[in-house]
Amino acid sequence: MTVISSATSTAAESASTTSQNGLMANYELFLSILTTQIQNQDPLDPMDSAEYTNQLVQYSNVEQSIQQNKNLESIIASLESNQSMSYVSYIGNEITADASSTLLSGSAASWGYELQEDASGSFEIRNSSGDLVYSGEVELKAGSGTFNWAGQTDAGTDAADGVYSISFDLRDANSRPEKVTTAVSGIVDSVDWSSGSAVLSVDGRSVPVSSVLSVSRPS
Repeated sequence: MTVISSATSTAAESASTTSQNGLMANYELFLSILTTQIQNQDPLDPMDSAEYTNQLVQYSNVEQSIQQNKNLESIIASLESNQSMSYVSYIGNEITADASSTLLSGSAASWGYELQEDASGSFEIRNSSGDLVYSGEVELKAGSGTFNWAGQTDAGTDAADGVYSISFDLRDANSRPEKVTTAVSGIVDSVDWSSGSAVLSVDGRSVPVSSVLSVSRPS
């Protein structure tokens, strides 16, 4: 399922519309006051028009700035939409990706890994901002396996849905460092945008687009 969210661009457009509406309300009030003052000024001692002209120019400049912002927001929204749709081209193609990052959804996240020898040590799970969310000790068996996380933080609370990364610091029975390989390869089944970032579904695994290392047509 391909899900594309436009909440950000919609919020930006709403902000511009609010700013423009506020400007127009103030502008109309200014014109009303100016007109009233001109109608009631002393003909023998007319008001200085330079200040009013200066204010009119300032209002005009602000109005132009708001319009420029609206145009930029429209362009950005179009670019975001085009970029989102470009991810659809991944579907049906084979990718290789760094699987150290995955999507937590519904209190469930998993990472596939490969290990040459049995090893034990520690692991750390971090959110998309790089903040440490959960850590602990672990023992992994040699070969291919899956590390599952139920979304609990070190503080005992539920982590918010989103993209999380994992890192391991493991050693084998002889206290030698053991590398954990988290790369994954497979055919992309779908693209999900509901987390705010494009996430590919690869053979049932969630892989952020930012983790993709290569893309090729299936052999």
